[in-house]
Amino acid sequence: MRFLLPKLFFAMVALTLCIGSQANGAGWQEKYPTITLGVITSENEADRVERYKPVRAYLEETLGVKIKWRSATDYAGVIEALKSGKIEIARFGPASYAKAWIVMNGKVEPLVGELDKNGDFGYHSVVVVKKDSPYKTIDDLKGKKLAFADPNSTSGHQAPRYFLSEAGYDPDTFFGSTAFSGSHENSVMALLNGTFDAAATWWRSDTRSNPLRMEEKGMIEPGQWRVIWKSPRLPSSPWAVRVDLPQDMRDDIRDTLANMKKNGPEAWQALTDGKASDFRLVTHSDYEAIVRMIEYNLKKRKDG
Repeated sequence: MRFLLPKLFFAMVALTLCIGSQANGAGWQEKYPTITLGVITSENEADRVERYKPVRAYLEETLGVKIKWRSATDYAGVIEALKSGKIEIARFGPASYAKAWIVMNGKVEPLVGELDKNGDFGYHSVVVVKKDSPYKTIDDLKGKKLAFADPNSTSGHQAPRYFLSEAGYDPDTFFGSTAFSGSHENSVMALLNGTFDAAATWWRSDTRSNPLRMEEKGMIEPGQWRVIWKSPRLPSSPWAVRVDLPQDMRDDIRDTLANMKKNGPEAWQALTDGKASDFRLVTHSDYEAIVRMIEYNLKKRKDG
């Protein structure tokens, strides 16, 4: 009997360690020691890679896996990579998420989206022109050249196409020509170089937009552009994962992203330029209106 207590004690310790190991051990990380991240081409590749270096470091440290970067030349490349299982995490725009949801039959899940400095969820599509141009409204652009960013860009194509059409300005007939520049930055550069008369791009506030970011990076001179049209508010760009991944893995990724501002301030600063208040948890319901918009645009283009 005198040996019963020590044996029982050591047995309980062993059981506790075992349970703790299962709770805090590798878990899903054993099956997914490397996670691949894909990000839409909202800015040039060199700046995009640099912006996400601290983000990847934060994800690696928190999740305990290696984060691999997968580059794509356009939005469709990120959508196809997620569909084919070549990436696990995607940073989408609302429209590219909606397109992925459609082509993947709902097998993609949004996790978080940004809140602006005022705590508002969302942003806008805008049409910008050169500051010294004579154009004041969309009516003034009849027969002129408009730059879109990418076919799957929300603010750079899908939203302006939808809302302008709704207002009676069919982009295919109202403008003299439209073309895809390849990215938001390319659109603004082409506008300022005189290739286009106007460009569609993203805008969050008077202190945060694509042209302002380009000014801050020294890509364009300050004050060379102005907004003449702004869309209704669009939901913020989501981070998303495939739903065929383990639930605990998806939960961990969601929680890691949601706590980035608090636990990874360097990553948060790099990602948002310090111009967002936090992430907000999102669900597919936040993007259902965007899915309907994409379906409408696809049907209209097909019927046309």
